[in-house]
Amino acid sequence: MKDFTLDIYRELLETLQRKGYQLIGYADYLKLKIKNYELNKFVILRHDVDLKAQNSLKTAQIEHAIGAKASYYFRIIPESNQPEVIRAIVKLGHEIGYHYEDMSLCNGDVDKAYDHFQTWLEYFRKYYAVETICMHGAPTSKWDGKDLWKKYNYRDLGIIGEPYMDTDFNDVFYLTDTGRCWDGYKVSVRDKIPGYQDEWTEKGLVWHTTEELIAAIKADQLPKHVMITTHPQRWTNDKAQWVKEFVFQKTKNFIKRILLMMK
Repeated sequence: MKDFTLDIYRELLETLQRKGYQLIGYADYLKLKIKNYELNKFVILRHDVDLKAQNSLKTAQIEHAIGAKASYYFRIIPESNQPEVIRAIVKLGHEIGYHYEDMSLCNGDVDKAYDHFQTWLEYFRKYYAVETICMHGAPTSKWDGKDLWKKYNYRDLGIIGEPYMDTDFNDVFYLTDTGRCWDGYKVSVRDKIPGYQDEWTEKGLVWHTTEELIAAIKADQLPKHVMITTHPQRWTNDKAQWVKEFVFQKTKNFIKRILLMMK
């Protein structure tokens, strides 16, 4: 039990820092982009709080302790939407945003979904001046959350960006722990950058474990600009939680493969 522990997560971040990367939130990246100002080396730390919100507080505490900043995106379900955790993460100096899935919750009714989105955006703004949002992939749903923006514009609500729609992936290298590994985009339904991830494979920029990723950083193989997306529910030092998540993710990956084959 080493990978996907809080200990190796901290080691990952500290390795990045030692190699000169600044660890920033997503809104920070967008504001630098708007100003046309580039940091030499940076990693955008993005966390999707799908479940086990308390795990997110632990990763937030690690980041705060080493002077890093991150963005945490919360769903509206009770396993994610825990006010005491949200307040604590904000107090640590991190960004929070809305991890929206309104199209799925409203069965594809775009007008109803937009009203629903506005209601919950205002809810999260009670805790933080939310500037960015991020789609929840919802792999078992037939609705793509981003389709909401085919009719509406989130900028009308004071939102400056959405990672899947406003990140320059020609410049920013994307890593996600989807599938409980770093090459899980192969079984991902929506947490992927079509075409772009195929180029990584061709260039050899693919790693499976966190240890492999850390070794690549030490060997200066990582690009200068990176977004790392994690799901904190997967990262724990608790052995029982770790085993449960390991078994759950193996099952989930199998289901995802079936869903992809059916498309």
